Amino acid sequence: MTIEQMIEEKKRQGFSNKMIAELSGVPYGTVQKIFGGETTSPRYETIQALQKFFEECAGGFAVQDFVEESAAYSVARTDTKDVKCAGESRKGDKTLEDYLALPEGARVEMIDGEFYDMAAPTTEHQDIAGELFVELKNHVRKNGGSCHPFIAPVDVQLDGDDKTVVQPDVMIVCDKNKITKPRIVGAPDFIAEVLSPTNIFMDTAIKLSKYKKAGVREYWVISPELEKVLVNVFERDDAPKEYTFDDDIPVAIWNGECVINFRKLMEY
Repeated sequence: MTIEQMIEEKKRQGFSNKMIAELSGVPYGTVQKIFGGETTSPRYETIQALQKFFEECAGGFAVQDFVEESAAYSVARTDTKDVKCAGESRKGDKTLEDYLALPEGARVEMIDGEFYDMAAPTTEHQDIAGELFVELKNHVRKNGGSCHPFIAPVDVQLDGDDKTVVQPDVMIVCDKNKITKPRIVGAPDFIAEVLSPTNIFMDTAIKLSKYKKAGVREYWVISPELEKVLVNVFERDDAPKEYTFDDDIPVAIWNGECVINFRKLMEY
């Protein structure tokens, strides 16, 4: 892969210079110079490190503004030293049996056999998630829909195997066969996660990649700090679209028949 191809791939994927530097091991200043056109002939070792980054991160994600604008960015990245690529989770040996054996009340998610601790949500976090859930639930009731909205904590056996169990903040499941008494088995159609200082990288990278691969059709990342929402419509393979809390945001899985305005929701 040439430098020119990397520059094009960086634009296409939405990677930031800071993200490339941290996940490739190339100094931030060097990355800035290369992708700013100041350095046209970097060292061979630098090219190799960058090539490896782009090869491993081919799936990509567009979260530059969400991550770099956030004052909590450095906090969110403190537990990702083992992550080799944006969106790549660590591989562990934990199973559903281990997850179910956790003490009652433990706030933990399991992704690819690895446990990830969850901090208690803030009141703002719960307000946003709760109002969104109510709006989605009211839409279903008003229109006699067959889909079923849920709000955390509900376990989701995302891949249908025994290696991943997550608890999305808000989700919609349209296939009733996936709904069992203990948990959801399989990918929800719609998921929304509300960012907090300790979960930014998890929600904008690891979970985004995992949800896409599992077959989630639509994924919203909500930033109370920035008052923005990043909408990923995976089934259309569109680039992520960024909205503000003042925008009317269509729910794509319902063909825009349901529209969410977070400013109006928060007025309550």
